Amino acid sequence: MRDRARGPARDTFDEGRQMGEIGDVAIAGAGMAGLHTAESLRESGFEGRITMIGEERHRPYSRPPLSKEFLTGKGGPAGVDLREESAFEALDLDLRLGRRARLLRPHERAVELDDGSAVTADRVVVATGSRARRPSTALSGVHVLRTVDDAEAVRDAFATAERVVVVGAGFIGAEVAASARTAGLDVVLVEAAATPLTRVVDPRVGGVFTELHRDQGVDVRLGVGVAGFEGDGHVERVRLGDGTAIETPLVVAGLGAVPETGWLEGSGVDLAADTGGVLCDEYCRTAVPGVYAAGDVAAWPYRRYGGLMRLEHWTNAGEQAAAAVANLLAGDGAGTPYTPVPYFWSDQYGMKIQLLGQAAPADTAEIVHGSAEDRKFVAFLGRAGMLVGVLGLRSTPKVMRYRRLLSEPTTWQDAMAAVSPRP
Repeated sequence: MRDRARGPARDTFDEGRQMGEIGDVAIAGAGMAGLHTAESLRESGFEGRITMIGEERHRPYSRPPLSKEFLTGKGGPAGVDLREESAFEALDLDLRLGRRARLLRPHERAVELDDGSAVTADRVVVATGSRARRPSTALSGVHVLRTVDDAEAVRDAFATAERVVVVGAGFIGAEVAASARTAGLDVVLVEAAATPLTRVVDPRVGGVFTELHRDQGVDVRLGVGVAGFEGDGHVERVRLGDGTAIETPLVVAGLGAVPETGWLEGSGVDLAADTGGVLCDEYCRTAVPGVYAAGDVAAWPYRRYGGLMRLEHWTNAGEQAAAAVANLLAGDGAGTPYTPVPYFWSDQYGMKIQLLGQAAPADTAEIVHGSAEDRKFVAFLGRAGMLVGVLGLRSTPKVMRYRRLLSEPTTWQDAMAAVSPRP
């Protein structure tokens, strides 16, 4: 067993202490970012107590398969496990699963839980992630998809429903629509914007994904929102803003996510007004000394893209957790800024969509390999004369080839000169 002896009580989280002086770390959140925080601590030689607090009863699991293989029946609960039992046990964690962080009390160095207990620590990493935004209805049959419990409920509903209305054509909605078609359901995909994936993909490219769904028989309704859900206890139809109605016994809403930050109100941790989430600096440090943030919940300044950035990406959760731990252990006045190349992927109808950097907003978009008609391409996205994103469909090797262009500022002219050969 590791030595978990604690030092004398202090009045606040001390920032300038070195690794050997940190006896306890509390991780609020038991998702991907939380797991990588714990692993990075152990890999760095930290032998103190690590307490992991998770609202769900499950150990950390992978969310990306939930809207894909899990729904189509090609993957079960074991398929979302992130680590084997032995690897997880080797982390020697003080697990508090099924418990929600309710309050941060920095002057007492404590995280208060919803059962009234408290976890004290020398450092806290906020990795509480986000929750699905829910539509305004109490009708059954209207689902969101964020957790493994959500996914099980949607998969069970797939087994009996003949039609599903998917509200929102972001990545989750688009993946659910693709999975539902694969499972043999009639699918209506409703999106208030003019193209799918509008928050992350420039409309000039987003139109390709409209046709991708229509190719597979999805009834795509764009530029129209949902006015309400109707039924007697259980949903029977979706009323759209244009006055039309879609009969359905099943709805899955992909309306985005809300950072889990309510428990931090009044703690001194600043919250980001524009992007939501916990405001931290480029070292993952919050306004409260000794408190760090990582994953979906963290918003930090990224000069290359301008303003604050908050990423709800699988890869970011791991990379930012590792960066937070490195800076946490480095001590006062040390550390390395977190400046990743954002990366995200999605699988729909057996086709891989990949995004490096940012794809929206963009003032320039050009396909540099392949074509939209062939459903196989690489597109460059630019803003203010600079390359800001690379988007690919069924073009994995070519997409990853251009990652280096986004690892440092690259002008649009230089990016185009790097394209060789063009198709």
